[in-house]
Amino acid sequence: MRLLLDEDTQARRLVNLLRARGHDVLTVGEANRIGAPDSAVLTLAAGANRVLLTRNCADYLALHERTTTHSGILCVYQDSDPAKTMRYEDIARALENLEKSTLPLLGMFLALNAWNY
Repeated sequence: MRLLLDEDTQARRLVNLLRARGHDVLTVGEANRIGAPDSAVLTLAAGANRVLLTRNCADYLALHERTTTHSGILCVYQDSDPAKTMRYEDIARALENLEKSTLPLLGMFLALNAWNY
């Protein structure tokens, strides 16, 4: 999957794990967009045909509700209970499950947590 990782998801360990599993990963940092507004990050993802992966769910859901002209937004919801928070391996597995589903992501907003099984 072609992914753009938002600032809050660009941990080196996650990036390396996703790349090792065959994903084409670009981070906001690698794209020199640190500090860019969320709307600019979403536009970058759409222009590069990349699905955005983020933990900034509320802000990107609001953007998605204004426009669905994007390549897809995958949100990782965090929980106050650490046992329910997705680890990097969980994120990678959820991405694999989502890919196997062949669900079209264009213009979609999905909680990646639902794909962690």
